[in-house]
Amino acid sequence: MKYLKVIAFTHKQIELKELGRLVVCQENLTDKLAQVKKQFNIPEIFYLATCNRVEFVMTTPQSVDKDFAKKFIEAFNTELCHDSLSTFMDSASIYEDQEAMVHLLRTSCSLESLIVGEKEILAQLRKAYEHCKEAGLTGDAMRMIMNCVVKTAKEVYTHTNISKNPISVVSLAYRKLKDLNLCSNARVLIIGAGETNRNISKYLQKHKFSNFAVFNRTVANAEKLAADLGGEAFDLEALKTYKKGFDAIITCTSAVEPIITTEIYQSLLNGETGRKTIVDLAIPNDTAPEVLEQFPVNFIEVHSLNEVAKKNLQERYHELVHAEAIIEQNIAEFIQQLKQRRIEVAMRQVPEKIKEIRNTAINSVFADEVQGLDEQSREILEKVINYMEKKYISVPMVMAKDILINEN
Repeated sequence: MKYLKVIAFTHKQIELKELGRLVVCQENLTDKLAQVKKQFNIPEIFYLATCNRVEFVMTTPQSVDKDFAKKFIEAFNTELCHDSLSTFMDSASIYEDQEAMVHLLRTSCSLESLIVGEKEILAQLRKAYEHCKEAGLTGDAMRMIMNCVVKTAKEVYTHTNISKNPISVVSLAYRKLKDLNLCSNARVLIIGAGETNRNISKYLQKHKFSNFAVFNRTVANAEKLAADLGGEAFDLEALKTYKKGFDAIITCTSAVEPIITTEIYQSLLNGETGRKTIVDLAIPNDTAPEVLEQFPVNFIEVHSLNEVAKKNLQERYHELVHAEAIIEQNIAEFIQQLKQRRIEVAMRQVPEKIKEIRNTAINSVFADEVQGLDEQSREILEKVINYMEKKYISVPMVMAKDILINEN
């Protein structure tokens, strides 16, 4: 665990609108992570980006201080200017060793989220890890860490009331949308077919909204969501030519540049001049600032949910104590697991060595004697050797684990 390091940029120190500038386009993500992994000689790494955080989780024996973090971010996100980079680094949080593990567990349990008690963060964390695991960017250490992370989060959500009457960014956004009293046959454009938009679509469906058009970079994903909603599916390019008008736009993509520009918005209006609604849950925002300046828009974004989030934290304050106790218990268990794993790795060659001794004894040292035995005697000898082999492998490993665990 001493090699576990986290470089974190979160809503606690950075404005959400600014945080979006650290987000990297999903299409380039794997290549960039592989590049910095090699450049900085990092054994394992994964990247987490949500609506209120950008974090790099890594295992490395190197000291990860502000100087290292600055060089790392500079190499990872080459689009940041020097002044912006310095500003971000002033607000960066760096965690090492057990402190890094505690941070990951608190994050997975939503204790570090904008909306304490929301469960989406665990799914986002697992998805981020799986993406990097499939790309070969993580290994055994991160596997053990993530097993503990998932186990702890599930225990917190199961054994505390922290997620009772769950509130999430999506549910808060829908509440604000509902307050605008849109009619159920309102024309809704959904841009992006990811988890966030799928979740908010469920709220819309539940409240009888039925007029949907879904736009997504990958048309197959747009078609899947559109089929669930009984709507139409298009690729993102179709936004430029779509002429059926709209009453509300729900948007959340991983794009690093605005999707809804003034030109596209003007085209989507198709001559209509009334006030429209945009729910933009993307970080960075999918909506260009100029759209809000030039057109009458009811604009709902993650940043505007801060006050509700603070009230939510106050309501769940007493559950934090229970959650932190579960985290502390899991940290203690994880430390024991790490000690056992160290023994397993250190003694990995024991079985192979014992098999070598066995083969040498039977095929060389005592070859003539073994050959002179009758079939029944050889079977008995084989059983005895197999039994002894298993014991010679298991007993030393168990004893070594006990010794190491009882050291403390």
